[in-house]
Amino acid sequence: MDQEANSSAEKSEAQQRFLLPATAAVHQARPAPFFRPSRIVLAKGANTSRSRRGLADRICRVYPEAEVVEAFATPHNRIALGESDPLRLHGLGKRTLVLAEHNSAVRHSVEEGNTCPNYWHFSPYGFCPYGCDYCYLAGTQGVRFSPTVKVFLNLPEILGEIDRITKRIGEPTPFYLGKLQDGLALDPLTGYSRRLIVFFAEHRYARMTLLTKSANVENLLDLDHREHSILSWTVNPPEIASTFERNTPPVADRMAAMRRCADAGYPVRAVVMPIVPLPNWQEIYRSFLRSLLEQVGISRITLGSICSYPQAIRLMEMKLGKDNPISTNLDGSRRQCADGRARFPQESRERTYRFLLRTIRQIRPRLDIGLCLEAPATLDALKMRENVGRCNCVL
Repeated sequence: MDQEANSSAEKSEAQQRFLLPATAAVHQARPAPFFRPSRIVLAKGANTSRSRRGLADRICRVYPEAEVVEAFATPHNRIALGESDPLRLHGLGKRTLVLAEHNSAVRHSVEEGNTCPNYWHFSPYGFCPYGCDYCYLAGTQGVRFSPTVKVFLNLPEILGEIDRITKRIGEPTPFYLGKLQDGLALDPLTGYSRRLIVFFAEHRYARMTLLTKSANVENLLDLDHREHSILSWTVNPPEIASTFERNTPPVADRMAAMRRCADAGYPVRAVVMPIVPLPNWQEIYRSFLRSLLEQVGISRITLGSICSYPQAIRLMEMKLGKDNPISTNLDGSRRQCADGRARFPQESRERTYRFLLRTIRQIRPRLDIGLCLEAPATLDALKMRENVGRCNCVL
């Protein structure tokens, strides 16, 4: 048997091991809060096995009023929505659910021009049903042309690929769920978290870091996670959320979910991002950070400013106007940074970080603090170079 055949046999064996056992309870799909699709597209891979068809059927039954479209020959990223206006296309995509397969769902990030340590990430979902006006994902190439909410039905194959990669590496390795989606927003529909937590708990090397704005944690609380899954939440002061995070779970609900998971023994982290200098921002963030750090036993906090692509900034301005508090604080030249993202001016970011770092250290002096997607010069100015790699997405 040649090398290619050996590789295929290995992959097939791994995929079989991660199929849902016949004796396991079938997840009863429930509506995902803050998501009500008007159209469900059954795309390529949705009808190729009994388990995929079963999950697709259960999800469709949750939304009986949604139009169901069969497009079994069309890949998940080629669904045409019949709209050319960027803002209307974006809105229509948020109301379209695509059920499909994703055959390159496990990838390694390749960030250049900033201090991101890079990491493995995986995609059982694509994009997000929530409505954050500043969303950087809306400006990425894949989402701009296919801004639909996606559930990928080939979870066993995705887990098999994670298993193969991690065994090759041969040491504990994190796989991040949340780079290209929200990690829990659609969990009531799929029940994927129960498969994921158990998989990572039982794996010798693979670990999961998950990022969400969801408060849907009911599926997580009774599982033996062995601390192999790190759960993190993007949170911001309620004043920021009410201004920029439409159709998202309230911050208080997210913090309650964080507490429940911490009480269940999960390592819990917070990502405060994007930090926006609204009027009186110092008092807003001081009060919020004190509440967060005193109420939730987080193990790490990561801070981040706006670091968005120009296309996402333009879409945000179509929603909010060019005089919104984010656009008016961007670098006046609107020049892109070395990694192609738009940011607030360097001096402004340094000033904001210094205040927040001082506030956090007054409350939790020994808490790990990281900065997300920041320029090397920023960490040098803040004397935080040793903190590179102590941010959210890595162990």
